[in-house]
Amino acid sequence: MKFLDLIKIRQSVRRYSSESVRKDKLERCLEAARLAPSASNSQPWTFLVVEDPAIKDKVAHLTFDKIVSFNKFVIEAPVLVVIIIEKPKLITRVGGFIKKIEYPKIDIGIAAAHFCLQAAEEGLGTCMLGWFSEKPIKQILKIPPTKKIGLIISVGYAPEDYRIREKSRKSLDQVVRYNAY
Repeated sequence: MKFLDLIKIRQSVRRYSSESVRKDKLERCLEAARLAPSASNSQPWTFLVVEDPAIKDKVAHLTFDKIVSFNKFVIEAPVLVVIIIEKPKLITRVGGFIKKIEYPKIDIGIAAAHFCLQAAEEGLGTCMLGWFSEKPIKQILKIPPTKKIGLIISVGYAPEDYRIREKSRKSLDQVVRYNAY
């Protein structure tokens, strides 16, 4: 598949079938994420795979609440990948301090994009989640209190009737400038 075609079929999936995710497919997604570039090659991430149904359901229920219910679909996903932000190299921390840029957040975003694009290639659906109750999730997953969860990715197969939506994006001439703003 051509890369742009892959990008066109990747979308945030918000419904999942009950089919379990094959381990080889999941491992290729994790490998794609592992190979992502990062500032000073810090690789400031740990990918915590949550596939035990009982644990996964507890975590899924912490991605929404009574008031904010838009992540209820996460319960259907057979796998969650929790991306934990790790301490970057000293040079990255110093550069980030000087430039006031949180490079590890950028880096996990790149790794998550790699994961999700590989998942699309594998026929899997994903959705990146930034809304969740971090403290209880860290307790359930035994993540040290000093660590920070950057993102959670729901992973599974979209149901047969789930359609690929046409992407609604601004045109190139609205978002691209050459040589000056």
